[in-house]
Amino acid sequence: MKKVSLEINGKKVTKEIPDHITLSSFLRDTLNLTGTHIGCDTSQCGACVVHVDGKSIKSCTALAADLEGSKITTIEGLAKNGKMHPMQEAFKKTHGLQCGFCTPGMIMSAVDLLKSKKNPSDTEIRDWLEGNICRCTGYQNIVAAVKEAASKMKS
Repeated sequence: MKKVSLEINGKKVTKEIPDHITLSSFLRDTLNLTGTHIGCDTSQCGACVVHVDGKSIKSCTALAADLEGSKITTIEGLAKNGKMHPMQEAFKKTHGLQCGFCTPGMIMSAVDLLKSKKNPSDTEIRDWLEGNICRCTGYQNIVAAVKEAASKMKS
């Protein structure tokens, strides 16, 4: 067991946790932040993407105990004052989802992309999201959602 202190969605959290617990399990099972999905547990699908210190990571292969002092943002932390993040709004508007299982990871990855690339091309979006698997949409509406959000986030 190890005591870990993290900032999660802007709130300080200190918990005694097993050394081997993954960040995704910690978020879901300990903190009840179930927006982070666990799809494969092998870092293949991207459903578990969250931001750690501003960078997107796959939380199913990160140990929570190794992230002492980190700032973590989950899909639940993107909305501010009851208003959805522009990426969340864009996914809703363009129907960039179907079953919704991959959506939190897609959104978190796409938000990270737009931090460094304000106006990405379709190819750049597809390349960035290569580690996020969607089995429903064919990706076209996901790409459209990222482009829509990019246009909103510029202003």
